[in-house]
Formats: sequence, structure tokens, C-alpha cells
Amino acid sequence: NGIFSANEYLTRVNLMNAYQHPRADTPSGMGKRVAVIGAGNTAMDACRVSIRMGAEEVYCVYRRTRKESPARVEEIHHAEEEGVKFNWLTAPVRILGDERGWVRGMECIRMELGEPDASGRARPVPVAGSEFVFEVDTVVYAIGTSANPILAQTTPGLKLNRRGYIEVNPDTQMTSIPGVFAGGDIVTGGATVILAMGAGRKAARAMLQYMGLPVPGAPATPAQSKG
Repeated sequence: NGIFSANEYLTRVNLMNAYQHPRADTPSGMGKRVAVIGAGNTAMDACRVSIRMGAEEVYCVYRRTRKESPARVEEIHHAEEEGVKFNWLTAPVRILGDERGWVRGMECIRMELGEPDASGRARPVPVAGSEFVFEVDTVVYAIGTSANPILAQTTPGLKLNRRGYIEVNPDTQMTSIPGVFAGGDIVTGGATVILAMGAGRKAARAMLQYMGLPVPGAPATPAQSKG
């Protein structure tokens, strides 16, 4: 108990109105000392929400440095302003529980940067003997997801980039398979909801054009004009 994905955590607080508990039925499940694993924009959301929900200490744990953090610079800056404590070059090893099954701490290890990995970023390497424990009662994991590695085998003809994400025409979102479109994180990797929504709108218009149907808001062609 006390372990959440960032998506679940933010959904409980916002969509399920946990911020209004006990007037609302859903509690946030958050304790007083929170560790958030990851340093993307979603991790920043989880950190800042925890502060606003009354956490006494919020630690952001990331295995690389601030420079390699995928979050926008302003997101990190705002989180620091709100009191989030960043722990760069730190990786979780295991979560510790008490006799009741509740989180009581998170064991971590210090990291150092080595040679670049497949993403082009310096690979974090554990520093032997540097283990230590954060005394926390809530852990939120906000680590990125990756493309399903079986895509190439299950979808013949689908072109992927070197990171395993789907390649699309940037103007239409159409993949290498005619009539098949893609957008969102499976194309860009971890990004914002706004970018995914934009890709969806672009793909929807392209689908209509592909099927020869009228596109709302588009100038009428001579064949579509009346009178």
C-alpha cells in the first residue's frame, strides 16, 4: 500500500476529486513524505500535486542529471519553487514495507554517467556501496513507457524508427501502410497530451481526405460547391 502510478495518482486527485476528500468519496492515498520516480512532465505534475495536497516532503528521484531530464525547464523550475527536492543521479533499488504492508521507505543507489546508450544519452551506472534509504510513506512512479517491441513482427510493412516508434508523414500522420494512421506517444515517444490531441485532429482530417469525404472547415472544392 502507498505505491501508485502517476496516472492513477493524478486521476484520483483530479478526475475522482480526491482533493475534496472527505467531501468526495475517493481519498488520494497520499502520505506525508512522497517520493516520485522519474523526471518528465508527468513526474513534475505528480510532485507539485503532492505539495499542494499537503505533503511535508516531496522527493523527485531521477537516475540521470538535470541536463538529461525530459521535463521542460520551466516545469522543473516551478517544482523547485513549490518546494520539491530533486535527487539527481539517484536510482531506486527496492521499496521497503512495514509489517502491515505499507510503504516505510525506498532504498536508492547513487549513479554516475558512463558511455552513451541507445538513446544517445550518457548511460547511468550504479556507484558501488552508495546505497541509502529515503524514509517515505508514498511512492509514485512516473517513468516513461516504450513502444511494444513486437510491433514489427505483428504488423508487416509498418516502418519504425531506430527507437522502435512508428514513422509517419508529419502532414497527415499516415504510416508506411496506406490507410493506417498513428499519433501520440507511439510516434513521438513520451510527450504531452496536447501534442497527442493535435496529432489526432490532424489524422482525423487526413482520414476524411483519404476516404474522399468532406473535411469540416476546409474550403469547398468545385465539386462540393452548390449553386
